[in-house]
Amino acid sequence: MNTFPLFFKLDNQPVLIVGGGEVAQRKADLLSRAGACITILAPKISDEIQALLTDDRHALITEHYDKKYIEGKRIVIAGTDDEALNHQVHADCKALNIPVNVVDTPPLCDFIFPAIVDRNPIVIGISSNGKAPVLARLTRARLETLIPQGYGKLAKLAGDMRDEVKSKIPTLTGRRQFWEKAFEGKVSELMFAGRSVEAEQALKQQLEQTHQQLISNSDIDQNATHSAKPAKTTGEVYIVGAGPGDPELLTFKALRLMQQADIVYYDALVSDAVLDLCRRDADKIFVGKKRSNHAVAQQGINQLMIDAAKSGKRVVRLKGGDPFMFGRGGEEIQALRAASIPYQVVPGITAAGAASCYTGIPLTHRDHSQSVRFVTGFLKSGEPNNGFESLTNPHETIVFYMGLHSLVRLTTGLIDAGRSPDTAIAIVSQASLPTQQVMTGTLQNIVAKHDANPLPTPALLIVGEVAKLHDELAWFGEHIVNTDQQAHALNMI
Repeated sequence: MNTFPLFFKLDNQPVLIVGGGEVAQRKADLLSRAGACITILAPKISDEIQALLTDDRHALITEHYDKKYIEGKRIVIAGTDDEALNHQVHADCKALNIPVNVVDTPPLCDFIFPAIVDRNPIVIGISSNGKAPVLARLTRARLETLIPQGYGKLAKLAGDMRDEVKSKIPTLTGRRQFWEKAFEGKVSELMFAGRSVEAEQALKQQLEQTHQQLISNSDIDQNATHSAKPAKTTGEVYIVGAGPGDPELLTFKALRLMQQADIVYYDALVSDAVLDLCRRDADKIFVGKKRSNHAVAQQGINQLMIDAAKSGKRVVRLKGGDPFMFGRGGEEIQALRAASIPYQVVPGITAAGAASCYTGIPLTHRDHSQSVRFVTGFLKSGEPNNGFESLTNPHETIVFYMGLHSLVRLTTGLIDAGRSPDTAIAIVSQASLPTQQVMTGTLQNIVAKHDANPLPTPALLIVGEVAKLHDELAWFGEHIVNTDQQAHALNMI
């Protein structure tokens, strides 16, 4: 960090702004909202500033600068177009050890005005340390769209009930879990919908239920024999689609639940960038499955989730792509339901969708393909999927998951079943990642091309006339780099 973020308490504090133009007006508006007592010092003061600072707390002094006016001020802002004057204000403030900000002159600033997201009492400040203020404002704009206006009211409600919650829930962990449930559940939903009275009632009801549960558990502990175990609160399992690898493709809900997890069981297809977004102090356990190499068998994964939830933990099962698209999410839910474990499922962008959009290969196109089919290369038993007879429609796109190692079998099977040898095919390796690579060809020649320049897994196959559109529609921006130039050259053949 080049600067350390702090929040000044300026309510009823004296602040001096040297300058009377547009810059001074912007700073005065911000400081006024923070409750500061503002003095504007300038020979000429704009009508806008005079209209803004009508409160008796504020003062307008239409004089030239004199250092006597900085004495006793909490902070000083210099916002004039006179460089020599700005330097003088800075020197005078430094002599009196008063924090000063010379607008748009980072070397003369003891503090920086950040771009602000205001959800009072929640306040977020974004700063580029004077390097790129426009970028900081754009970042603020993005956050504005992500954070509902109701956050402020929710924070005020939490503040009003903080002491009561502390008295009824004695442990720090218990209070953290209580507030997380409130902020991510019914209470927040009601507040965001503008139903503040109902939100307050829901929070009080949740508190009373939690308090009664604690009393009940305490009674059980006191009456239990040495061989008996105290009652435990069952946790919850979140089966989360991590998408194809690019962390920007995560859903908001996925990110929120990842931040709440006590333990994360993740697959081999989950990228490091996505895993880094999980709660930092959560236990992260690899249970990935690759071809003929399963770190943990599926039944073992199911039991790990059940045991962790029964111990009261919030469990994230982080799966590459989408949990219900060849992700065994359905099998895991069946196990959770059989064990009476509460769960949520969060969809993710499946590899086919990412590969399509990041390569310029539309899965459907009115001129080329009127349907799309997703097919696995292998069945549950580990046997190859040889059901090619239903995949011969020339106006349908076929996407093979887990098919790269069976490229010969799949292409030959399609041709033998009646699909034209000239049918276009694309191999998309590591879709959406910076290492993404694409190879195009036909069912007849793609094996030879891949043998000459093999692509790494994970990869999927897109079969159909839409694959011909790759060269026309692909956009290789900065986030997608084809690292195999020979493979890229083959696209042009």
